[in-house]
Amino acid sequence: MIDWKKKLSSRKFWLSAAAFLGSIAASITGLTIENQTVTAVGIICGMLSAAIYSFCEAWVDAERERKEPDGE
Repeated sequence: MIDWKKKLSSRKFWLSAAAFLGSIAASITGLTIENQTVTAVGIICGMLSAAIYSFCEAWVDAERERKEPDGE
């Protein structure tokens, strides 16, 4: 079960959310000024922020499981 209170108080979550929103802003700016490079960088950074967050959460879960294999 997901502990939403813990998840929403996570610095990793908020940093990832801020990076994602910044990437969206960069993409919109790139579209507005018709600069394909800025748009591409925004899209790539948006995907990377989500991937990095997912990797970090998986790593934390794996370490927790390694330390407590019985789920205690």
